[in-house]
Formats: sequence, C-alpha cells, structure tokens
Amino acid sequence: MPLLELQTIEAHAEGEAGRVVVNAADLVHGETMAERFAYCRDHLDDLRRFLLREPRGFPGLCAVLVLPPVEPGSDLGIVVLEQGGFTAMSGSNTICTVTAVLESGLVPMVEPLTRVRIDTAVGLVEAEAAVSGGKVLSVTVANVPSFVVGLDVPLEVPTYGTVAVDVVFGGGFFVQAPAAALGLEIDPDRGRELTRAGALLKLAALEQLDVRHPLNPDIAAVGNIMLHSGDRQPGVQDRNAVVLTQGPLRVDDPSTWTGALDRSPCGTGTCARMAALHARGELGVGEKFSHRSVIGTEFVGELRGTTTLGPYDAVLPTITGSGWITGRSTWVLDPTDPFPAGFSVGDIWAPGL
Repeated sequence: MPLLELQTIEAHAEGEAGRVVVNAADLVHGETMAERFAYCRDHLDDLRRFLLREPRGFPGLCAVLVLPPVEPGSDLGIVVLEQGGFTAMSGSNTICTVTAVLESGLVPMVEPLTRVRIDTAVGLVEAEAAVSGGKVLSVTVANVPSFVVGLDVPLEVPTYGTVAVDVVFGGGFFVQAPAAALGLEIDPDRGRELTRAGALLKLAALEQLDVRHPLNPDIAAVGNIMLHSGDRQPGVQDRNAVVLTQGPLRVDDPSTWTGALDRSPCGTGTCARMAALHARGELGVGEKFSHRSVIGTEFVGELRGTTTLGPYDAVLPTITGSGWITGRSTWVLDPTDPFPAGFSVGDIWAPGL
C-alpha cells in the first residue's frame, strides 16, 4: 500500500498550471486558516516538494490544498504551494480551484452565476463564476484588500545599481519595477534575462525591506517580483512578467539568480499593480484594467472601492480570467520510492533546491 495517495484535478488559468489537491484535509492542522498556513509552512514542505518537483512536477507548476472552510458560510479554504514555498493567496490558483471544484461537482454549480466563498490566511476571498452547460466560462475573484507599502523605494540591486521599485501587497508582498529600468522588455524569448533580473531584485528586497501584513504577521517577506511595461499610456497594452524564484538566493552565487516566469498575468500581482497605479493617480475606481502576461494571456482587473487595513490606505480589487481542466490524477508515494520529496536537476531547476 502507498504511504500517501493524493487525488488532484489538473488545471490551468490563462496558461499558469495549477494542481488542485482535493483530499489533503487530514494532513493539515489548525483552527484558523492562519494556523493552517503556518502548519503547512512548518511541517509540510516535503509534501510541497513531492507535488511540485520531479518526477511528478516541473518548474512552472503550482498547487492548491483544498481544505474545509473556517469562516461561516464559506465553501472551502485554500493554501497555495509554489516552487519557492507556501503562499496564502494566488489569483490564478484561485481561478484553477474554482473551475475545478465546480466542474467536478465538489461545489454545486448554479447557472448563470455561481458564487464561491474561499477562506485564506489573509482573509475571505469571494469568487463569481460565469457558467453555462456545466462549464465554467470565466471566474471573477474579489481579492483581499491590496495596499501600497512604498512607491519608488530605492533598492541597491547587485549588477544593476539603484533601482526604484514599488512595494505592494496584493495577496502577497510584491516588488514591482518597469522592465525598461533594467534594460529589458516583456518578451518570452528573454525569459532567462527576466528571471535573472527578478531574482536579483528579490535578493535585494529580502535583505533591505521590512514588510509585515497588519493582520497576519506570519506574512512578512517579499514573495514575488513583477517586471512591468511602465507608466500607463493611451493605446499601449499593460504587460508584465512575474518572477517566481525556486530556491535560496545568494549574492555570491550567480547560479542561484534564476526562477520561473508566471505564465498567467498573475492575479495577486495584478491586484498589487492596480493598487500602485491607483496610488499614482493612473487608475480610478471602476475603471477596467487589461493586464497581459509574458505569453499574451489576459486578466481584466477592476477596483471596486477603497478601504483601510491597519495603517494602510487600501483598495478592493477584482480580477477576471478563465481556467480549464487539463486532467485528473492520483499521485502516490510508494514506501520504497527513493525520492519521497522529489528531486531537481540543474539543467532546468535552480541550483540548491
């Protein structure tokens, strides 16, 4: 008998692959979603690696643990697994999850709109799925409040010098900078250069920035980097490349300056980008915001209002995108398997994973 057997629904949201685990509830402990997130981080890293690394995973893969809800009236809770660790919230993975649970019947589908309430470690997330004929056509995610920590914050970045960045929370903490400020453009053929620049920005951010979520102090580090197309201009499409680092970053080891690009426009990153644009006076409440990924797929964002979160002025963002189920799988761990936490090889993975 296997030591572990996990049932998953494989999906992607605008190109970003998400592995939705539907039978992991007994593996996660905690009375609140914040406690469950902390438990995953402290005790289930081998499970994360089992799902995301070879021979079962690949560098661009994320996963979601679907958990029983805590908040009354909620439909489910989620914890998101990325190559760099656990994260409390992800827009693309939420779209994958909502698509998966509705089309598989785990949550009842009601046409033409089905509302799904989701518990996360950073608050309640509401999603609205447009459905027809048993198919999810699109998902609109009303994300947690997003806020700016600082605009044009100077970072001393190895090999680049001083770079002005925006530090923003959109479900996780992001550092955002124009790609042009690093001599780059948003082009999939320049993926290696984009990931290198993003890794160096993150290395600098982790050393020089002190961030902490006002309601959940466990969320206390910059997780991802967004390189974007710069100030909004009429007739110019807003684009971005979000860099997801995979392992420890070391300033004295250039082989660690790498990662993977989010294939989607990044939901939490789009929310953070809208918060920064709003703070700059470039995006108003109720204005649609088309945001395209490095491969050209689109999320459409909108700010539904403003609020406060602790000491921060915050916005209430939504994103809309589509997800597709790509398969259903059972993943097992045989007791004799020599790779219970998977493995990585330096030909396609970051060194030191």
